[in-house]
Amino acid sequence: MGFSYHERLSALDSSFLDIEDDNVHMHIGAVGIFEGGPLLSSGGGIDMGRIRALAHWGLQRAPRFRQRITRVPILEHPVWVDDPNFNIEYHVRHTRLPEPGDERQLKRLAGRIMSQKLDHSRPLWEMWFVEGLEKERFAIISKIHHCMSDGVSSVQLMGALMGPNPYFEPGPVEGPWLPSPAPSPAKLLRDELSRRVSAPWKLMGPSLRALTHPRESVGEIAESVSGTLQTLYEGLSGATSTPLNQPIGPYRRFDWTRFDLAAVKEVKKRLGGTVNDVVLATVAGAMRRFLQERGLDVDGLDFRAMLPVNVRTEEPERGDVGNRVAFLLAQLPLCEPDPKKRLASVCETTRALKASSQARGAERLEEIFDATLPGMMARLYRLALLAGAYNLVVTNVPGPQSTAYLLGAPLVESYPLVPLFADQNVGIALVSYDGGLFWGFNADWDGVPDLHALVVDLEASFAELCAAAGSPVSLPSS
Repeated sequence: MGFSYHERLSALDSSFLDIEDDNVHMHIGAVGIFEGGPLLSSGGGIDMGRIRALAHWGLQRAPRFRQRITRVPILEHPVWVDDPNFNIEYHVRHTRLPEPGDERQLKRLAGRIMSQKLDHSRPLWEMWFVEGLEKERFAIISKIHHCMSDGVSSVQLMGALMGPNPYFEPGPVEGPWLPSPAPSPAKLLRDELSRRVSAPWKLMGPSLRALTHPRESVGEIAESVSGTLQTLYEGLSGATSTPLNQPIGPYRRFDWTRFDLAAVKEVKKRLGGTVNDVVLATVAGAMRRFLQERGLDVDGLDFRAMLPVNVRTEEPERGDVGNRVAFLLAQLPLCEPDPKKRLASVCETTRALKASSQARGAERLEEIFDATLPGMMARLYRLALLAGAYNLVVTNVPGPQSTAYLLGAPLVESYPLVPLFADQNVGIALVSYDGGLFWGFNADWDGVPDLHALVVDLEASFAELCAAAGSPVSLPSS
């Protein structure tokens, strides 16, 4: 065979495939709400012809979206290959809400769509265009498998389809797409074996450098070893189990709320910390309320949040697909009734995390597994879940701070979704966009039937912080 194409998944990317099962669905997602503008007809229908033309143009800029997963024979490591049967109609979907088309119906639809696993024999993404939303609006419900993208890169990829003004139009499509042939099974196996033989030598780079530059390298190596050991210890020690840490099923609820970003920044300014510290203190207060309402004594509770942290450099990785994140564990002070002290406790915790080597240790672990036994990454995650290392995921992704437009239609709200791991009944994702801080709550359907109560508790927790800061606050009506 002549020219062929494949691209290997990293150990981290492949772990998101390997830990998926019938109940754990490893796609990230979002619900974007748009003012209809020029994309809606007088009857409220979406101009899907223009949408598909835009999608064809966007695919030229994001070739991963026309690729599927195949496996290396014997070793079973996943690789990307072009999908010769790619059909855009399968991935760009069109549906309509029944009247009245309110937000409650949209949330239920999003939950149903997120309850369905992506088909691993096809490119791992879907975009649902939803018409019939009240107030002459429409929505996009997007799903992208976590092995393709993390929160930062998915925001950048979605942004590639939109422009900073209402006049943005896609360029011409450069002729028909011709998929590259996939390599033979023998070549896939040969390339993977060759990589596994050579990769460990790359890991020895810092050690070899230490022989010629000992003073410069010894601190770097010590920090790397310390961070790796700390990450292993933190990941395999257990938090306190709560009613939110029971086995999950396949069905999901999705809910959301929005804060003014200026109000969050005002609390930060008056009480100290960062925007993310205010977010975590708000989550701690909400979880305190929510678990107390379920009859749990929160005093002495070791409640931990897992925080994905972007480890991309500005260049040349900006815009890359795939995952470039490290995972930190932060104890949240649910036992603290005073909102001001709760925020101060969170600030102390995050300062210690930043000063620690956890992030570098998580990166180093991935590098080690990628070079030696990539399947061990998924096994480590399973061990951490069995150990109950954390209670929920909280992820906060920065987005653009100006209005984005889809073929003239402004994006007015954007609510992200983080997947649920085994025994994790709730996940919280945030994105800052155009002056707002948008919260998305993903939950197991049976495990958290009162999800909206958690949203109300979160809004009350933030109102407490604003009151402690002497800052006025405007919250959405729940």
